[in-house]
Amino acid sequence: QVQLVESGGGLVQPGGSLRLSCAASGITFSLYTMGWYRQAPGKQRELVASIISGGSTNYADSVKGRFTISRDNAKKTVFLQMNSLKPEDTAVYFCNADRQQFGYWGQGTQVTVSS
Repeated sequence: QVQLVESGGGLVQPGGSLRLSCAASGITFSLYTMGWYRQAPGKQRELVASIISGGSTNYADSVKGRFTISRDNAKKTVFLQMNSLKPEDTAVYFCNADRQQFGYWGQGTQVTVSS
């Protein structure tokens, strides 16, 4: 049974930082492209950042220079370090594991940026 469990969300003031974690089980983690997506109320889910098995990363233009995705294959965990947070970063953040025809999602963690 595949599980992706996100943690680390919460309420933070503008300019603050949060670190999201996603712990995976039931998959050969090192073979999967891992991604963070987010969905704000009334908006479509969008890709925030992804990291392939070899470590190359990709970011949405809106978070470049502020967010950093990383992975620890030994711990089967992917991270999203979010700095200089803005109110427009408020959303539910979802972890995704993708490999060929297989794709899995976590349950999401809420991030709220507000003063």
